[in-house]
Amino acid sequence: MFRKIGTKLTLVVSITALLIIGIFTYFNIERQTEVLRSEVQRHANQLSETVKNATRFVMLKNERDYIQQIIDGIGKDPAINDVKILNKEGAIIYSSRPNDIGKMLDKQAESCYVCHAENKPLEKLPMSNRTRIFTANPDSAQILGIINPIYNEPSCSEAPCHAHPAEVKVLGVLDVTISLKDVENQIDSNEIQGVIFAVVAIVAIGFIIGIFVRKYVDKPVRELVNATEQVAAGNLNYKIMKQGNDELGKLGASFNDMTKKLDETSQQLYQSTKMASLGQLAAGVAHEINNPLTGVLTYSSFLLKRTKDNPQLQEDLNVIVRETLRSRDIVKGLLDFARQSHPKKSICNINEIIDRAIAVVNNQLKLKRISIERIGNTSIPEITADTNQIQQVFLNLFVNAIDAIGQDGKIVVTTSHTSLSPRGITQIKNAVCGRNHSLIDQQHKIGGMASLKIKIKSKGNDGFVHLDPVYGSHRHYFGINFEKGSNVTLSCPACDFLLIDKNSKCPECAGPVYKIQSPNQGFVEGCASFKDKWQRWSYVDSAGEKKFIKIDIKDSGCGIPQENLNKLFEPFFSTKGQRGTGLGLSVIWGIIDNHNGVISVQSEVGIGTTFTIRLPQEGTKAFAL
Repeated sequence: MFRKIGTKLTLVVSITALLIIGIFTYFNIERQTEVLRSEVQRHANQLSETVKNATRFVMLKNERDYIQQIIDGIGKDPAINDVKILNKEGAIIYSSRPNDIGKMLDKQAESCYVCHAENKPLEKLPMSNRTRIFTANPDSAQILGIINPIYNEPSCSEAPCHAHPAEVKVLGVLDVTISLKDVENQIDSNEIQGVIFAVVAIVAIGFIIGIFVRKYVDKPVRELVNATEQVAAGNLNYKIMKQGNDELGKLGASFNDMTKKLDETSQQLYQSTKMASLGQLAAGVAHEINNPLTGVLTYSSFLLKRTKDNPQLQEDLNVIVRETLRSRDIVKGLLDFARQSHPKKSICNINEIIDRAIAVVNNQLKLKRISIERIGNTSIPEITADTNQIQQVFLNLFVNAIDAIGQDGKIVVTTSHTSLSPRGITQIKNAVCGRNHSLIDQQHKIGGMASLKIKIKSKGNDGFVHLDPVYGSHRHYFGINFEKGSNVTLSCPACDFLLIDKNSKCPECAGPVYKIQSPNQGFVEGCASFKDKWQRWSYVDSAGEKKFIKIDIKDSGCGIPQENLNKLFEPFFSTKGQRGTGLGLSVIWGIIDNHNGVISVQSEVGIGTTFTIRLPQEGTKAFAL
């Protein structure tokens, strides 16, 4: 129990409160005691002056009996211990205690020494020296005594009844003693109340701190400990429930983000392992396939020479030779793709590549009663591309369309050339902050492409926004509740470098503008309030429109659910179940991307799917796609 951070924190706070409240209570009691005693001294001094003034007139007349009656009357007060008058020789001449009359006091005693330190009474005595506190008996209450000198006034020295010469300054002393029992009881009561208050305050503070620590510290920490144990056991899907917006809450959110990234990294590592295994398998398969392919190619070439007089057979053998060569190139292309090699481009005609691909799948089309329609003219300009890789793209798309249709359907292939603005098709592939930290997030994809991850702050909320990587497109994903148009701050997730351009305003809403650098391709700017869709990329805009060859492959198949469209081009994702490997479309994406082209898909369940490919025309410099 005492190893828990909550218990330790509660003990530390309680001990600190004990020390502070204890010290405060001690000095408070001491101060109250001092005030009480000062008040009693003031009261005793007033009483002494009252007695002195009450007896002044009868003293001038030397009416001793009346003086004694006054002192006896005052002495009957239960709070007054004793009242007596001493002459200058130290003899008690009046007292509320008759037995003390006539007694002599020792001038060297503690109570008299202050006045008679020089063997003669002081003419003036400070108030602080007039009072004394003493105990008559060990078991009795303390007593406060105050002495008040009786001075020789002119009315006294000139009176006919007295024989006090004018040079005598002090005639005697009025000594009043008061019991401090009530004061001591009040002090004891104050001490008890102070101690009770201190104990109650400490217990209350400890209880409140304990509840607070248990709820806001101990519980979140135990949840974090449990979460780390779960992750250590291999459960990367464990999530911590939201624990508030304080540091521990943010730590929990960061932990969830960390486990999510760990899980994704683990999956990527697994996929990378699969890809590495696939590469090794491809190397072995290539070696095994190349041998029979070489035999087929040799014998078909030999037969070509022997069947010169049979044109029909020659045509069939040419197909065998051509497809054998293409198969060999496909195997080599698979190895090159795994090694991330660049395509071997040459000038080629896109219609011819499509025709060869259709010829390969022609038998499948006939067997499943699927018709294929070509729309387009033969005057489409040539492009610069790797013929085998582009043919592989069309073959894969045709095979997918055949699988989606099943029986009795139609495939429409449309070719055209067009000029396009870079907006809506140009992908931002590289983006960094001012400190060169990458903003590209491969984990969160929009439209199958890695998004731009940016930290966002709005109205006290912190989170992330994933910007659409296609220039001019606005399929942004906001990770926090965000009201467009509000004041926001955008910064780098890695270093908090501010991405807001303080010198620019959005031309449409006059709001803030974000500015993101794309190395060697200038800056991408946009409305940071996301109130409108203004965006500018001067480097790309300056190139103007570009010419593309557009190929649409439309089928009348079963269609693809909308939730799967963003995942189609991811490796190992397949909608065919056990019949598919999930590599076909990812290979297509890589081939088109290496040709500086763009591939997109539109689909509706029950109606069909359309794949659109745009390839730059021969001699045309592509965008930063």
